[in-house]
Amino acid sequence: MAPYETDDAADATRDEDPRAGRRKAARYAVPVAVVGVAAATIGLVPALAASGDPDLPRITAKQLIEKIAKSDVQQLSGTVRINTDLGLPNLGGLENSLASGAAKGSGDGSSADPQSQLTSLLSGTHTLRVAADGPEKQKLSLLESGSEYSLIHHGKDVWGYDSKSNAVHHSTSADSGKDRKAEPPATPKDFADQALKSVDGTTSVTVDGTEQVAGRDAYKLLIKPRQSGTTVGAISIAVDAKTGMPLKFTLTPKSGGAAVLDAGFTQVSFAKPAGSTFDFTPPKGAKVTDEKQDSAARRHGRESGDGFAKGGMKGAGVLGKGWTSIATFDTGAKGALPTGSKGGDVGGFLGSLGEKVSGKFGKGTVFSTRLVNALITDNGKVYAGAVTKDALVKAADAAK
Repeated sequence: MAPYETDDAADATRDEDPRAGRRKAARYAVPVAVVGVAAATIGLVPALAASGDPDLPRITAKQLIEKIAKSDVQQLSGTVRINTDLGLPNLGGLENSLASGAAKGSGDGSSADPQSQLTSLLSGTHTLRVAADGPEKQKLSLLESGSEYSLIHHGKDVWGYDSKSNAVHHSTSADSGKDRKAEPPATPKDFADQALKSVDGTTSVTVDGTEQVAGRDAYKLLIKPRQSGTTVGAISIAVDAKTGMPLKFTLTPKSGGAAVLDAGFTQVSFAKPAGSTFDFTPPKGAKVTDEKQDSAARRHGRESGDGFAKGGMKGAGVLGKGWTSIATFDTGAKGALPTGSKGGDVGGFLGSLGEKVSGKFGKGTVFSTRLVNALITDNGKVYAGAVTKDALVKAADAAK
């Protein structure tokens, strides 16, 4: 294997815009709360080299980042495998119910609504089929045992279809533009775009050899935080040597062990997909929900939701910078944890899953995953980020 130049590309990439060309590539949304927090708070992360790596020309980290930014892939089809292991506690399926309920609070309640679908990606291994033909035609299908959920964008129309319930959700580009911009990523390119936003003076970036992904030769871009206090170990992005498109993305925590998030193509083609791929007609007997007709109800649901949402997210902000930045907001709810709108000690149950802490800020509870940690104080303030428990407590003390 040819030697590779490894350079710290932090300063060199500060003026680069890794998001250039995002509209040109396939864009798919996965409304998963925890993954969304991880993507927004940090960036994303590393895979180990395999034997028999391809022999490719030397390239620097700066050149590889430029190659990603200039990638002009507009047509593709393939299969993406996503594995998420946040280390969430086993609650007998309750965690998925809670996540689904939270998603429905921002959607229309239809099982075909993207806001209330795809929550299963919070954990486990899942298979997605993806296809794109320019900025006006994209399709994502989540394949589950005996069922399939598809999200199709064709021109001004956006369709969601849940085969299990035979439910259809329809919106137009004008209706759903804001929602799609706010939705978390799903493909390796989406994750890579988020990761590259974190490349600054707090980050070390090098080229870590080569590998093969989905039968294609790729360079490996390795991103590592320089700051202490973060839970992020490293990010490895496999970049297609020919097109510059990210093919695989792996995030590992500083604590070690299995990857927190691993998303990569197992099969990919850059040929033009068949036009029929993006055609959709609601099946006979399907229940169709039109977002235009339901937009008022959706707004009301977002504005009057239970739990934390009911108190509003006041005083939202960010403390610190780089990989140790911490998102903050005030739920406005004294006593911190909710009790549930229909009775029951939900706060007591959730509290049993967390760790009690105290400091100058008072008392609170820290909820931990292998990547993202959150501190909820007894006066209703929330501190969350890809940082350690001690970093959260220090931030809360300093903000007192």
